[in-house]
Amino acid sequence: MHLDLNFIWFMILGFLLSGYGVLDGFDLGVGILYLFARKDEDRRVFLNAIGPLWDGNEVWLVTFAGALFAAFPNAYALVLSGFYLVVMSVLFAIIFRAVSIEFRSKQHYSWWRNFWDICFCLSSTAATFLFGVMVGQMFVGMPIGPDMQFKGALVTHFTPFSILTGLFAVAAAAMHGSIFLYLKTEGELQKKIQRWMWTSFGVFLTFYMFTTIVTLVYVRQAVHNFLSMPWLWLVVVANVLAIANIPRAIYLRKPGYAFISSMCVLTALAALFGAAMYPNIIVSSIDRAYNLNIYNAASSQKTLGIMFFIACLGLPFMGAYTAIVYWVFRGKVKLGKFSY
Repeated sequence: MHLDLNFIWFMILGFLLSGYGVLDGFDLGVGILYLFARKDEDRRVFLNAIGPLWDGNEVWLVTFAGALFAAFPNAYALVLSGFYLVVMSVLFAIIFRAVSIEFRSKQHYSWWRNFWDICFCLSSTAATFLFGVMVGQMFVGMPIGPDMQFKGALVTHFTPFSILTGLFAVAAAAMHGSIFLYLKTEGELQKKIQRWMWTSFGVFLTFYMFTTIVTLVYVRQAVHNFLSMPWLWLVVVANVLAIANIPRAIYLRKPGYAFISSMCVLTALAALFGAAMYPNIIVSSIDRAYNLNIYNAASSQKTLGIMFFIACLGLPFMGAYTAIVYWVFRGKVKLGKFSY
């Protein structure tokens, strides 16, 4: 049986992207919520909740970028050139975020810790927002010419729709992060975070409904594949059910189920994005004939075949490493001598 390696690599990229969204989404969400904690001890709990996990989570983003470069080099080149300043800003935010985590506890001066606390929150929020902006702009299309070259400017990316998707990404990460923090804390701090869960879910639900309506009206090609492949509506149903289960699980005091539901929501959102884009990777706003899809942007079949073999060997190791780390550092956060 002939394998469509282009489609397989499209699915692998979707898996890596959803994995990054689920795993790094909650620690970005912790950063977004970080300044709402007023006490130094509470902020240390937040940092130690994600401390053993955040750098491993970002391996999924690095793997995604490497896979995109090798499997669809034309799309990688266009994303990097078209979103150059945005991508550089994201990288700066991610790096500065890591620096903030490491430097924050090096001194005990309040001004020192407050400075790095603000840097951690702002860089987490900025990275999440810019990720959402890129997704939104890829939805509506980028000014791409027949030579596969970007024809726009920086301001091209910041449209009302892309700003909306950026804010939606921030709301989703905040909700995901609040549920994770509830799982990792106890006592008075946990009671405070329970209120945050309800608030962040309400904000997320508002942005979800508004973004969905705007997408259906403004980006009509987003439903094209759903009309030709009706079974894709099962993803929509799964997404809605997962969203509905979050407040139910919170009300029943089952935060583990709420977190699993939140993971399913983010996975379903990534799947819906992929389903709406397929077979395109990047849409041209100039002419749909200039779209970059999984065939005209791909490497050779030989390259895709070799990479697929390598992926079959490497992805299980990455998954096993992630599972082991999360198992080792399970349970509530306890501050100790070597904590942040």
